[in-house]
Amino acid sequence: MYVPPAFKEARQDELLEIMRQCALPVLISPVRQIGGLCLTATHLPLLISGDRLIGHIAKANTQWQDLEGGMESLAIFKTVDGYVSPSLYPTKQQTGKVVPTWNYEAVHAYGRLEMIEDSAKLLEIVTSLTNHYEKSRGKPWRVSDAPADYIATQLKGIVGVVLHISRLEGVRKLSQNKSAADQQGVIAGQEIENPALARQMILASKGGK
Repeated sequence: MYVPPAFKEARQDELLEIMRQCALPVLISPVRQIGGLCLTATHLPLLISGDRLIGHIAKANTQWQDLEGGMESLAIFKTVDGYVSPSLYPTKQQTGKVVPTWNYEAVHAYGRLEMIEDSAKLLEIVTSLTNHYEKSRGKPWRVSDAPADYIATQLKGIVGVVLHISRLEGVRKLSQNKSAADQQGVIAGQEIENPALARQMILASKGGK
């Protein structure tokens, strides 16, 4: 990951918070195919569990079938992002020396990818994911709400994935390399154009989420 020093985010709690806020990360792995190694990617929910990320993919997905063992996989997490127009900077009126950019936050999680086919462990993964995403609902759906034989059949169509995290790299690019006046100009503009990004900038300026 390319991270200019001004935008590097290394605090573990902040990296994990960015990961939690990401609705749908991307899992990228090296796979062996005719002609050599290549990369393949799947968009899927990944749940943080200690130093692991857990999820599942379709059994028909060749990402697990052709995985090149021993090589790192990568999960990419991104939260809100948005275009920043030079017109938002007070500096534009003063010197004109401004250009467009893009603000965003992202974390790259690297590690060894383990595939899970055992039905009992698969059920644990599916249950953990379901409980996590249903917990905010008034009447959460439970895996046990469905017939056991139906769930057993569904489990036969997926493979569990566990990324054992070896390192995290993070970037938080939210105009912090700009003057206080230019930062406030961007926030004011984004409150109209991209309120979620404006909120993120305000929170980051206070030292976190």
